[in-house]
Amino acid sequence: MKGVILAGGTGSRLDPITRVINKQLLPVYDKPMIYYPIEALVNAGITEILIVTSGSSAGDFLRLLGNGEALGVTHLSYTYQDGAGGIAEAINLARPFVGDERMVVILGDNIIGGNIVEAVRKFEAQEGGAKVLLTEVENPSAYGVAELAGDEIVRFVEKPEAPPSNLAVIGIYFYDAEAFRMIDGLDRSARGELEVTDLNNAYLARGEMTHDVLEGYWADCGESIEHYLQACNLVEQHGANRLS
Repeated sequence: MKGVILAGGTGSRLDPITRVINKQLLPVYDKPMIYYPIEALVNAGITEILIVTSGSSAGDFLRLLGNGEALGVTHLSYTYQDGAGGIAEAINLARPFVGDERMVVILGDNIIGGNIVEAVRKFEAQEGGAKVLLTEVENPSAYGVAELAGDEIVRFVEKPEAPPSNLAVIGIYFYDAEAFRMIDGLDRSARGELEVTDLNNAYLARGEMTHDVLEGYWADCGESIEHYLQACNLVEQHGANRLS
């Protein structure tokens, strides 16, 4: 299984501190933000990782991370997303790296208190398809949200005005290689992007989507300055990527 970390974007919601630096290179407590998704993957036994970045800071990732050996990575690759084409477009850039294997995709500004070890094990055991992780949030209108009927997801809705639940889809996704062919069939949204919510709904329509509820906290560092500072405090007080 391969790991894919999406570390592009303009970081506009963290302006002005992101004017001259990629947000995933900002410190979160005592480490650069990008260290946390790498650690989450390595803790789950995924040591072949691709970083998708953009903008003028691409070379900074190479200077910071090198070949990734110091962080337990056995094969660290980089690729570049030109412009803001959406999460699904960024995932599609991993096609040559992932090949016919499965992948775990993590948004580079997401930090979790626990780990994804059990979720990876479950995904490896399922026949194929996809898996998402859900967590309860106070402001579901700000996120992609899952609507459930009993224990089953019936649809995903992106930033709904009237949320069908308070269960947000966090930025950690599990896909088989069929994801690339499904992305080829997506239409761009009104904002001109290939949306990950549409990819997840495509899996759902095929009956190939599972989910788990995240244990421990989830921090979306890029949502706002307040969320970024909250993430720093959570990591200081509780740690991150805990294995127990």
